[in-house]
Amino acid sequence: MKTTKYLYFFFIFSLSIYAQKKSPQIEFKSTVIDYGIIENGSDGERIFNFKNIGNEELIITNVQSSCGCTIPKKPDAPIGPGKSGEIIVRYDTKRVGPFRKTIRVYTNQKNNQIVELKLKGSVLPIQ
Repeated sequence: MKTTKYLYFFFIFSLSIYAQKKSPQIEFKSTVIDYGIIENGSDGERIFNFKNIGNEELIITNVQSSCGCTIPKKPDAPIGPGKSGEIIVRYDTKRVGPFRKTIRVYTNQKNNQIVELKLKGSVLPIQ
């Protein structure tokens, strides 16, 4: 009876280790972009670069912004193991004043399926 329990435990343990090894994993160079102080109407496009450091294809299923003033664009195709990709964000720089925005990235990672990216800065009034 004890041998059966040990074999069962070993089987479950081995299965869990194998399941953890086969997974995509997203790694961003930076999760925060600071625009600093920018001119009204200036270029609001920025890029979050990332790499799939896992060993299965990474699929970004959705990218959502915390408001309509920020438009994110996700990659259309899956990102292979060891490959890089980018998420392009465009902030409406005609909105005067300081801003802090969050972009949620939804992936097929086993752990932490939602990654949050941050934008911050301040837009000067029209001069």
